Amino acid sequence: MVIHRLITRAARVVHKSAAFNKTSCLNTQIVRLISIGRCNFAERLYTNKHEWVEVDGKIGIVGISDYAQSALGDVVYAQLPDVDKTFTQNDECGALESVKAASELFTPVSGKVVAKNNDVEDTPSLINSSCYDKGWLFKIELNKETELKELMNETQYKEFLKSNEH
Repeated sequence: MVIHRLITRAARVVHKSAAFNKTSCLNTQIVRLISIGRCNFAERLYTNKHEWVEVDGKIGIVGISDYAQSALGDVVYAQLPDVDKTFTQNDECGALESVKAASELFTPVSGKVVAKNNDVEDTPSLINSSCYDKGWLFKIELNKETELKELMNETQYKEFLKSNEH
């Protein structure tokens, strides 16, 4: 519904502008508006253990940060949580192994796992090449949305990385 409103609004703005002369111009403007809109609607939140969650409604998509994947090195194995398993915030829920080290995964929020990224289990290097996109780890249905307030936004996370606490 929100995307539909954005597209409609973009079409009106572009149509009224002097620059409107071809469909490609309209499509370019709509894509730009959708890209900008997506950033405003889905904010990535971080834990002090370098996991992130991006929430869409009651579903959180979970992964590890660029800092974490870089610190791990080339990921060669991913053990992700099973679908339908329930976790409490900060529970250990899986593991990643790299050529340098092994690291436990912790869930940033409480809830039930509704999907896991089988592509990451088959090709763990996706975490290194695309930790925020193709390298997501699992999806969880949140049961305590108030826990999101305990997580860091991107600015706070960057400040955390600058500190000696991690």
